[in-house]
Amino acid sequence: MAERLQKILSARGVCSRRKAEAYILAGRVSVNGVTACLGDSADPDQDEICLDGKPLPSKSEYVYMMLHKPRGYVTTLSDEKGRKNAAELVADCGTRVYPVGRLDMDSEGLLIFTNDGEFANSLMHPKHEVNKTYHVTVDNYAPEKLEKLCQPVTLDGYRIRKPEAVLLRTFGDGQAVLSVTIHEGRNRQIRRMCDMAGMKVTRLIRASEGSLMLGNLKSGRWRYLTNEEIEALRK
Repeated sequence: MAERLQKILSARGVCSRRKAEAYILAGRVSVNGVTACLGDSADPDQDEICLDGKPLPSKSEYVYMMLHKPRGYVTTLSDEKGRKNAAELVADCGTRVYPVGRLDMDSEGLLIFTNDGEFANSLMHPKHEVNKTYHVTVDNYAPEKLEKLCQPVTLDGYRIRKPEAVLLRTFGDGQAVLSVTIHEGRNRQIRRMCDMAGMKVTRLIRASEGSLMLGNLKSGRWRYLTNEEIEALRK
């Protein structure tokens, strides 16, 4: 059955759909020896699809895993500044996997990796609104600022849905730990929302994504997802 080329490249674990579109536009993808154009389709079972002249890898068993990303690691697969990459921490899984979404360099916690492009795209697509919960340590806490944080705001011209934020505990002088659940994934969203509410984030840990919980997985370690966890995320 014919499918769009970017979908095929993503499903084979080569890259994301967006990256696949860039490869096609750059003339790096061919079908049966003919350079492909954006919008072209092919039958992955019948046609020879190549990237840079090399056939795509065969459809292999999919891998699903979660990493407790430490602070100080980026999640982009290539970094011009040579910073530590979260992918290095899962390199011993035996196959090439990709992060699902991002955690900025100063953030920690749950980060899903997989080579199943369709699974990754479904989790990241805005229409599915997969909830993500973070434990957020802030300075300058006050109850009225927490109330302000719970109001919908506009970021990058996009109206953010009202987050769910509750106080977990206070300590020190004006410091607190909050549980914040968001429905989108805008760049540095929680840090910016806390700034707008008058609080400064000093630590941010992703505790859950959808039904998947970080639990007691140690920082820098990874584990495979169970079949039950995978099916729950698919739903």
